[in-house]
Order: sequence, then structure tokens, then C-alpha cells
Amino acid sequence: MPVDWSTLSVGDALATEEFGPVTRTTLALFAGGSGDHNPLHIDIDYAHQAGLDDVIAHGMLSMAYLGRYLENIASPGTIQSWSARFTAMTPVGVAIRCSAKVDAIDAANGNVSLSVKTETREGVMTIDGRAIVRVQTA
Repeated sequence: MPVDWSTLSVGDALATEEFGPVTRTTLALFAGGSGDHNPLHIDIDYAHQAGLDDVIAHGMLSMAYLGRYLENIASPGTIQSWSARFTAMTPVGVAIRCSAKVDAIDAANGNVSLSVKTETREGVMTIDGRAIVRVQTA
């Protein structure tokens, strides 16, 4: 779903992409691949002791989905920077929806600034971030 950057204006929303749902298997595989074996992500008894109803997804799993989304809307290698902050926990069993909105277009430098986020289908934002994509060579 690469974007035709030449047709965009400030304020335009880009197509969304959904990943998941996050399963216990997803969490176990991500824990193994990332080395993050925090029991909040894989041990329901531990999660209960911490006052949660169930385990929660790794924040970096949502970041990985957001990174994949950015690579899907932009050509590989054009992402100049991106940053994010976690705004809510992602429960097991939910799908993660990634989206972006054009904040600024810097035609002189060939960059587009984006607001990016992840949220659940219910509209709970779990990541709020920014990205800069190079859309033309300067």
C-alpha cells in the first residue's frame, strides 16, 4: 500500500493497517525473539498479582507493528526518523490498528512529517508518535 505522496496535503489521513489479534502465542514468540520475558506479558498468574485481568502485550510489539506499517506506506529506507510514546496497555486478544496523518510537507527538503498512532478497534490509543519520511531526493 505505498502512498502517492505527490497527491497529499497537510491534514490528510493515510490508509490504516491492522495487525493481530495479539494472541498468547504471539506474545510467547515475541518474548523469545526480543529477549523480553517480563512475566506481565506471558504469565497470567503474575498479571493477576499485579492487578491486571490478563497479560498485556509488549509495548515494543506494537512499535514493531507500527514500524512495519511505516515501511508498508513508504519505500524502504525513506523513513528518516520516528519516535513514539506509549499511552495505554494493549490487552491480549485485541487487534492493533496503525494509522498516520500528514502534519507538514517540507517540499524544499523532500520530507513529509506524519503523526502516527496505534489503537485498538475500540479506539483506545496505545501509541502516539511522529515520523519523518523522505518522499523525494533533494
